[in-house]
Amino acid sequence: MPYAEGNEMPKIVDHGERREEVVEAARRIILRDGIEAATTRAIAREAGYSNGVLTHYFADKDDIMLSALRSSHRRIVERLRGKLAGLTGLAALRELLLDNLPLDEERVAESGLEVGFWSRSMTSPALLEAQRAEAEELRYLVRSLLGSAAANGEIVTSEDLDDVAERLLALVDGLSVHRLLYPGRLGPERLERMLGAELERLSR
Repeated sequence: MPYAEGNEMPKIVDHGERREEVVEAARRIILRDGIEAATTRAIAREAGYSNGVLTHYFADKDDIMLSALRSSHRRIVERLRGKLAGLTGLAALRELLLDNLPLDEERVAESGLEVGFWSRSMTSPALLEAQRAEAEELRYLVRSLLGSAAANGEIVTSEDLDDVAERLLALVDGLSVHRLLYPGRLGPERLERMLGAELERLSR
């Protein structure tokens, strides 16, 4: 039945957009105040909705956290896609690892978010599974680029390349945590130099 003249059309709710607004609100809180501050009440307030809206779109708080983590990873992947365009082997590996270091404000925030999720994952099987899946994708990419660099003669090592991949990832994680904890001691230039020295050892 058509609406009578003067009646307002009912507002059409974009459910995908509303869900994304909640996820972005959670992400902002985590980046700004830490993961412990991201309560459902705080997320709802940040997004401008009631708690009831959150329960309509998400199963629980961990569902929101998982969505925020994936949203952050999507942003990183999009940034990397541009940086790695046209690069192969050692050059691509260097760019990939550097992008995972907290060398600027954006990546400091991303690293803080990631580290916050590590502790949360220890008590959430869903978050732990997601973390492991994302980490495995990064490990696979690092290992593939190492293989490409070795095939091209860019690196020379008798080490198992799986071990090399794990060491590089551990170095990136360790440097990232130290950068967050001791920013006065580990500036961006020093991080780049330390990572560069490790890659140089592989190419000797």
